[in-house]
Amino acid sequence: MTLTVEAPAKINLHLEVLGLRPDGYHELAMVMQSLDLADSLSFASTADAAITLECDRPDLSTGSDNLIVKAAEMLRARAGLPELGAHITLSKRIPIGAGLAGGSSDGAATLVGLNALWGCGFSAANLHAMAQALGSDMPFCLTGGTQLCFGRGEVMEPALAGQTSGSASAGAASLVSGAAPAVPRFGVLLIKHPEASVSTPWAFGRCRDLRGDFYLETEADFEQRRQALRQGPLVAALAAGGPLPALRNDLQAVVEPEVASVGVGLALLRRAPAALAVAMSGSGPSLFALFADAAGAEAARSGLIDELTTAGFEVWCCRCTASGASLEPTRNDP
Repeated sequence: MTLTVEAPAKINLHLEVLGLRPDGYHELAMVMQSLDLADSLSFASTADAAITLECDRPDLSTGSDNLIVKAAEMLRARAGLPELGAHITLSKRIPIGAGLAGGSSDGAATLVGLNALWGCGFSAANLHAMAQALGSDMPFCLTGGTQLCFGRGEVMEPALAGQTSGSASAGAASLVSGAAPAVPRFGVLLIKHPEASVSTPWAFGRCRDLRGDFYLETEADFEQRRQALRQGPLVAALAAGGPLPALRNDLQAVVEPEVASVGVGLALLRRAPAALAVAMSGSGPSLFALFADAAGAEAARSGLIDELTTAGFEVWCCRCTASGASLEPTRNDP
């Protein structure tokens, strides 16, 4: 038996660094959004108790350091069935090291796929707990959609009606019964320079160096900022389809002055006359512009492609999706 799972990329529509947690991580307030740019993973059972991974990108490690292998080993250990084996084939479409959670999404897809293939029967909450232990972005990558993400990113609340939270779905690939979940209609023009890379620990460390004097310190202060995001103009605009405010990414202010391609790319995207908002995703170096619809993103790509190509950028046009790692192909609403 072989199963295939789609692993969507994400972008950050909001990334606010609130302060430091007792565990040394940063406390965050974010809005994350799944895209239809997705990796594809195929899983086949084997009888040799081995977990093997092959990938169409030779520059990506397929060893024990890969989150796919780590997720498979954790799932097998939690199941208490060391005899289980699998051969995993990864078709990589999400750029590597791009701030798009490609590795985390692949790990989330592995939890979903092998839970089904091996018949482990783990609940959504079980998968969420494993994802949280493996990485900060992985719980979101299980659930997907449009989520408010707090803590390290693992505490989620749906930003739009009909979507599910991490505690309710955790990537079980099922949506709330009844009407289809709301999905932002944005077209997304996404760019990344293939030679640019940003270390996430470096970005957060630099943020602490530059902004640490302004960090909040108490849970009450953190919750005040969370509530401000819940009730703020971005969430209202996403729900009502109104004009977007300027997008906030506290790491962008750190990365843009020090990574040349980020500054160049943002300047190019801002030249698109129909762009509703422009920002960096996560710790970068991927950048995106939002448009009213997919046609707007395609038109912007056509208008900017010569300059983007000359500057060395890779370019994708994407749409928003309502779910994360799924046993079914990533879907677009009409």
